Amino acid sequence: MRPLFCFTTFLCIYFGYAQNMDVPKNFVLDANQFYGSILLHNPDISHLITNHPGGIILGVSRKTYGHKEWESDFGYPDTGYTFVYQNTNNPTLGEHFGLYGHYNFYFLKRTIQLRVAQGLAYNTNPYDKNENFRNNAYGSHILSSTVLMLNYHKENLIAGLGIRAGLSFIHYSNANFKAPNTSTNTMAFNFGLTYDLAKDETFEYLKPESKEKITEPIRYNLVFRGGANESDVIDMGRYGFAIVSAYADKRLGKRSAIQLGTDVFFSNFLKELIRFQSTSFPELDVDPDTDYKRVGLFVGHELFVNKLSVVTQLGYYVYYPFDFEGKMYNRIGMKRYFGDTIFGAITLKSHGAKAEAVEFGIGIRL
Repeated sequence: MRPLFCFTTFLCIYFGYAQNMDVPKNFVLDANQFYGSILLHNPDISHLITNHPGGIILGVSRKTYGHKEWESDFGYPDTGYTFVYQNTNNPTLGEHFGLYGHYNFYFLKRTIQLRVAQGLAYNTNPYDKNENFRNNAYGSHILSSTVLMLNYHKENLIAGLGIRAGLSFIHYSNANFKAPNTSTNTMAFNFGLTYDLAKDETFEYLKPESKEKITEPIRYNLVFRGGANESDVIDMGRYGFAIVSAYADKRLGKRSAIQLGTDVFFSNFLKELIRFQSTSFPELDVDPDTDYKRVGLFVGHELFVNKLSVVTQLGYYVYYPFDFEGKMYNRIGMKRYFGDTIFGAITLKSHGAKAEAVEFGIGIRL
């Protein structure tokens, strides 16, 4: 009953907000059951993979028809929200309740749907050194979560009802906000139904009268990021960090830009980790005076979607006095522009699949 209650409450809020949106208002509901497996992405969680997880995925999506130019550029995607309930069928891992914002992208004459969803999930049984010491996957109740769904999707077959079936991928992690954070990835089969609330209406997909062309000189960006994170040593404590990034970008068209720049990292958790290793593990030969700062060079790409953009970056440390997770790093996240120059950003910095921190940033693009 808890998932149904949460989703019903959410629907009331969402539809109340939706009444203020511009027409047309065409909403589609979907309900999916899934069953799958937790992937062994790290041998440290092998003791937690004992049963097959299952659950439900509920969604509400609003159709787009090209009333904004970006909608036609991306094939008229849906926007909406997703709710996920997952029972891991393992008392050590507990259950998950997640709420996400999503985009649905369509392919092959709109019969294949890709849902990309990002949000937060609540885990009922995280690590506790006394009560649940075997759960080295989640160190906190609140987790960052990503959902990907690839479905055969056919709407309004009979009286507004449609079908969907395919694969789902669900990721849970707290991005090292609190150790432990080995995280889990679930791959599952899903099957469900859709219901079109405007089943008796027909809407036209609009095409832009002219394709806007954007040409820009090289632009220069300065970003300040911060947050808090913890090393993998449990109970060492969370410490704040700061990052200064400067980079240049060049638009390749209306939707894409490439980036080249540098990051300077001030990661205080490394200062404590250096002290800990130098005193507790003399065989590692760590000098207690080792500098905790790092400097990296990166290349990146920015995908512009309306006032939002998706950023992906790949970096290499050129100043790396202390060895932590290797010299390569990557960053993925979203930016939101406020006007033409100021933006906010939320990004995940990691080393391969090993997350280091969620970064909150503010920047300027000149």
